[in-house]
Amino acid sequence: MAIKHVLAPTERRAFGQSRRKQVRRQEQKRWSGTVRQTDPIDALAVSAVGRVPSLLAIKWQRMAASPFGFFRGAVPVMAADLAVLPHTGILCQLCGDAHVRNLGAFAAPDGRLVFDINDFDETIRGPFEWDVKRMATSIILAGREAGSKGSICGEAAAVFLAGYRRAIHAFARMTVMDIAHFQVHRLQRITPVSQILRKAERATPQYNASRLLEQRKGLPHRTFIEQKPLQFRLSGAKSQMILDSLSQYRASLLPERQHFFDLYRPLDVAFRVVGTGSVGLRDYIVFMEGNGSDDPLFLQIKEEPGSAYAPYLGEIGAPQHQGRRVVQGQRAMQFLSDLLLGWTTINNRQYLVRQLNDHKASIDMQDLKGDGLKQYAEICGELMARGHARSGDAVALGGYIGTSDRFVEAIADFAVDYADQTEQDYETFLHSRFAPPSVRRKPVKTAKTKKKQTTKRAAPRTPTLS
Repeated sequence: MAIKHVLAPTERRAFGQSRRKQVRRQEQKRWSGTVRQTDPIDALAVSAVGRVPSLLAIKWQRMAASPFGFFRGAVPVMAADLAVLPHTGILCQLCGDAHVRNLGAFAAPDGRLVFDINDFDETIRGPFEWDVKRMATSIILAGREAGSKGSICGEAAAVFLAGYRRAIHAFARMTVMDIAHFQVHRLQRITPVSQILRKAERATPQYNASRLLEQRKGLPHRTFIEQKPLQFRLSGAKSQMILDSLSQYRASLLPERQHFFDLYRPLDVAFRVVGTGSVGLRDYIVFMEGNGSDDPLFLQIKEEPGSAYAPYLGEIGAPQHQGRRVVQGQRAMQFLSDLLLGWTTINNRQYLVRQLNDHKASIDMQDLKGDGLKQYAEICGELMARGHARSGDAVALGGYIGTSDRFVEAIADFAVDYADQTEQDYETFLHSRFAPPSVRRKPVKTAKTKKKQTTKRAAPRTPTLS
């Protein structure tokens, strides 16, 4: 195979600068609901196809909790909105569902606790600014939910963006191998992150066993606690089907990791409901033991449909095994990844496999207030920049972003406007057929009855449902 021709750094920087003709940095601020080509409720309906119907009420309930909860479950809505805007064409691996709760602590292969982006269900190669816009918007929404003033939320988004810009320029000056080896060493000094790391220290496999398992009479080993419909045990043919899929999963692991996996034996299988955006997808957990009862291992086998961004990226989002897509995206962006990260297939559905709750912890929303929000936003910027530099080209990114405040100010403006849009969409959602009865708003007036009012403005604050 021929070696890929790589441009010199000056040419890559010039390429980044040339993309300003495609999208001026000031244009990144542009958002208006009038440019939409997809109704948000329709986008949610399409994303629900193929999910377990009986579980969708849980998804809608979690999205109805707040605008930020809605945002977490509405990646298809934002993907459709971003796709109608002009983009730079500067590609890297996207987290895809970039928001403040999709960063967290977990155990690295060498046993150390690390803090990084840790959810990649929507990962795909795409325009770098899509991740940046989604994370900046999440900071605004999370800050509002935590009770921070609007000015503080806006400042925090600007801190995130300035941190991203600063880190990208730092990576552009590094050697390629320095980027590959780069770690953030000041995490313990950032209060919200240090609190997450302390929680993660307590989340040992033994601690997780005490929360997930129980000893039932007449059984020789512990089994999963049942908390229907959020968690329930599987048995017989259904359980065996899940266990049979572990052979394909094993083949996805590196040989030395296959050896460690082989020393564990499976003891119980359960179905589990997780997250917000993932609710309704099939998610299984497997309890295994290695060297006795003090050596539990929990695997999560999580269904992965295609990324919500794939329909808008053409060949970039070409079909592949979706579990493998997530694994490769995660490895591309993270400094260190789960030792047992792999993929499998069950009944023609594709799955990611990883350890469940192995020293994992994420931010508490009440910690995202005031200075805590700003501190956390800064580290979000640095870690996102590292993920993009690892999987893309920091030199080209730096060429586009530049050293002025144009990019920072434009995305900060976008984030405020799109946070406002999300709050409007949330209200629309509460009027829709998906809203739980306990929170459902009364039906909005029809366009006909509001004709005089709506003709006075181009875009009504709460769109009328069809």
